Amino acid sequence: MKIIDLSKPIQYNKKDPWFMRVKIKHKSHKSAKWLIRVLGLPFRLFPKDFIGWADDCIQKMGVHATTHIDAPWHYSPTCNGSKAKTADEIPLEWCYGDGVVIDMAHKLDNEEISLEEVKAFVDHNQLKITTGTIVLFRTGRDQYIGTSDYHTKGAGVSAEATEWLIDQGVKVMGIDAWGWDMPLPFLIQKAKKENNPDIFWKAHLVGQYKEYCHMEQLVNLGSLPLSGFKISAFPLKIVGASAAPSRVVAIIE
Repeated sequence: MKIIDLSKPIQYNKKDPWFMRVKIKHKSHKSAKWLIRVLGLPFRLFPKDFIGWADDCIQKMGVHATTHIDAPWHYSPTCNGSKAKTADEIPLEWCYGDGVVIDMAHKLDNEEISLEEVKAFVDHNQLKITTGTIVLFRTGRDQYIGTSDYHTKGAGVSAEATEWLIDQGVKVMGIDAWGWDMPLPFLIQKAKKENNPDIFWKAHLVGQYKEYCHMEQLVNLGSLPLSGFKISAFPLKIVGASAAPSRVVAIIE
């Protein structure tokens, strides 16, 4: 069995934009000795070889700041008229299944991945997408992780392609770019230029009426075959959250 890590490291990076910057405080082993002393254990009763224990504190980390899975609640407070699921309510059955890679690394930044392109790739490579399949889009933009313009890079999945995948029974899909749609700065600029309110965040907003989750900021999709592997993508159980960090891995038997 081979396990391939598809999750980016969780660490501070000064080049990240302010809205996705992570801050972690690492506490030394020696600091624990004083805590234990305050709790009542005299130094003379410490084990001879006891140095202390290390500890760490996540001081700041948005739920969308690293490799994560978006809950339906992220897209809208309701889905098809009912309350949308939060991260702790995502069925775990959705988060483990057969994986498929749709390779769109040839697409340019700010281009949309159309339904026709997805169907053509699936048909050409004889990929099987059925209920429970987890579909991953490779764009190659994970190479920009850690750079100041990471959030401005990438192609985005179209609303039509997103909806079609849901109709095939897909509940979880993912991408190795910062976001599922085309980059936010581009969408904002395009909507303003064309004076069109129907441009912004179209693929995300499919979740207003069709229930699904997507993962963002994946890595290493180029290390995977197009099919023949399992994906495990269980989110942290953060009550009421719009998303949750996830240690996403591919499992090849």
